[in-house]
Order: sequence, then C-alpha cells, then structure tokens
Amino acid sequence: MRSIRPPFTVRRRGAGSRGTSSSALAAVALASALALTATACNGDDTADAKPSASASVSGDGKIRIPDDIRNKLKEHGIDIDKWKHGAWKNWNRDDWLREANDFINPIIKGLWNPDRMRDADDPDKGVDENDISGDQGVTDPTPAPVRAQAVRAPYHTNAATAGKVFFDAPGGTMVCSATVVEDPAHPGKSNLIWTAGHCVHAGKKGGWYRNIAFVPSYNNTAMTAKQLEGATRDQVAPYGVWWADAAQTSQQWIAQGGETGGNGASYDFAVIHVTPEQGNSGKSLEETVGSALPVNFDAPAVPKVQSITATGYPAAAPYDGQLAYQCQDKPGRLSIQKSDPTMYRIGCTMTGGSSGGGWVETGSDGKPALVSNTSIGPVSAGWLAGPRLGDVAKGVYDKVSKQFAGR
Repeated sequence: MRSIRPPFTVRRRGAGSRGTSSSALAAVALASALALTATACNGDDTADAKPSASASVSGDGKIRIPDDIRNKLKEHGIDIDKWKHGAWKNWNRDDWLREANDFINPIIKGLWNPDRMRDADDPDKGVDENDISGDQGVTDPTPAPVRAQAVRAPYHTNAATAGKVFFDAPGGTMVCSATVVEDPAHPGKSNLIWTAGHCVHAGKKGGWYRNIAFVPSYNNTAMTAKQLEGATRDQVAPYGVWWADAAQTSQQWIAQGGETGGNGASYDFAVIHVTPEQGNSGKSLEETVGSALPVNFDAPAVPKVQSITATGYPAAAPYDGQLAYQCQDKPGRLSIQKSDPTMYRIGCTMTGGSSGGGWVETGSDGKPALVSNTSIGPVSAGWLAGPRLGDVAKGVYDKVSKQFAGR
C-alpha cells in the first residue's frame, strides 16, 4: 500500500492506471531464453486485438519473429535481442511507456528465480499523514489498529486466490499483492488478476513498470526466510509464474498518481491479464488455482458493510514479505478530495507490500466478492484504505476482459 505512503510503488495511484486504451496485442511465444508475450500498442483504433502473426521455428531450430512484430516493438524503443540480455534495465527515456496503450511486457524465462523473488522490495517510500490533501469532510475517525493475522498454510487451501506481483521499477525490484478474479468472457477459465494501479504504473511522473509477473500462493507452505534461502522455484511458486501480457489502470491514476500522498488513491486499481511463463498448458489461472473471485462494482456504502477482510504479503518492517496475512474489520470512510469517491478504511497493521491485495466482503447471499484493494496507509501503519469500486473500475476490468474475448 502506498503510505499515505505508497504501497509498493505508491498504492493507489501508481503503476499502471488508466481506464481507457485501444491496443493491438501481439502475443508471441519465444521458447529458449525469452518467451515473448508483448502488448505492442500503437493506438490503432481499428486493431482487433488479435495476434497478427506468431513466431515460427525454421529448419535450423531457431525461433523466427515476424518483422512486423519486431518493428512494432522497436517503435517503443525495444529491441528484443537486446531486451532479453538486460536492456530492460534502461529507464533513461524521458517518458517510459507512459500512456494507457503503451504496456509492453516481454517474458524473460527464469528471470523471477527464488532469490530475486525473495529480495523484491517494498516500493513504499512513506510519508506522514499530513500528506493527504483535499477535503476531509466525509472522513470517519481513525480506526483502531487491527493486528494482522497470519494466513494458515497451505495458502492454496485458505487463500487460493491470493498471490504476489513482482515487477521492476527504476528504483529496483519491487513487489505487491494481487487476487485472481473472474473473467466474464471466460467463465471458469479466468486469466485475470486484480491489484493496485501503483503496482503497474508510476502515475503522473512515470510510466509502466517492467517484467510484471504474478505468483499465486507464493511460499504456499509458509516457509521461514531462512528456509526460503534454499528453496527451489517449484517450492516458492508451486502453481507457476504467470507473466502479464496486458494491463489496464485508471486514467485518473496515470494523470494524478504519485509515490506518496493520497492523490489518485480513489482510482488506484488495475487489472492484469496473465499467461504462464512455461507456455500454454491448456489450463487457465483460475483452473490452476481452483478459484476466482467475482468483483462487485456496486460496492455497498460503509453503513451497509459489516466486515471486510484484506489479504496481502506485507514486506515493510516488521514483516519480511514472505508470508501472507489478513485483517478483518468493519470499514469506515476516508475522503481524499471532495470530487473523488470516498474510500473504505479499516484498522490493520499490514505494511507496504500488501498494496494491491484484495478486500473481500461477504454479501447477503453468503458469497464473497472483491470490493476493493489496498491502496494507502500511514507510515506508522495501523490502518489501510482502498477505493470503492464503481463505473471507472468496471471500465478498466471490461477493457481487459474484452481484449481477450474469443481467444
């Protein structure tokens, strides 16, 4: 969450926010060191979002990538051959793929190994509560802290839809939390996850992050940090590593989001479509983990909500980012700006790294649904706030779902 402080990358605003986008997705599987799944967006409103070509294997066994795909990527300053050998570390461009239709995320097989996952940092730089700007008129008293409780292992049994998002930013290797959600275009076979906007996009002063990947049930057996030092990739990521091949966030986050403070927090959400690093096994993410949550875009007003459960992998002290935790509390209201939707706020001691983690409410029908995600919290911890999901969030969600409908 972004402290009022940014959760790992600035909780609600950053990392990938935009609600509208017209993009032509070029998905290419590169076997060997780089398995490319690129969203090469050129703003062509006539694009049908279907792959225009695919990689082929020549007689000598080498992968051949169609020139049109190479050229589209080069328009964004990406040379595939250089990218897989470390060119992705160059963040010197004045505007690194900032706009909503500029998300590109080539898969680099093996990049997210156990050590790199374990060492991923919390992008939260922290700020004090006075950094919240705007009208406070619809804000309830600060909630009492609720001590986060460790999720019982195995996580696949007790929090099957939860996992960690890993990505690279100019400041280094970062981490957030995320939730597997349903896809109306693919009932029972969703490849969608929900997280915070600041986990995919830096907001008004930056662009899209790189090497974004999701690990469901990360550290499923709740090994200690010491035990993880000798863990294999299969132990750390028993349900695989899933790379983003499309991402959307709100345009409000892109325009307003920052590393600290509350700007953009009411729209700090993102939807990511993922694909398995090892190629299509025929199983979707939802089928692989066995579950996906519906999203409630008509989230109830605070007085009607008895309890919300937030799940995440807090990485800032006193936590180390390796274990999953949950907080359960009756929400209050937090207003950042009078013109923006009022946010949910709960007492919770989870820290940065929990950003993007799902907030679940059980409705009158007894069924759980995602109603928010962790966005911001004070440097000192004690509470978390998340956006109430409405029409803008639904627009982001539908955009990603429709991009892959029929495939």
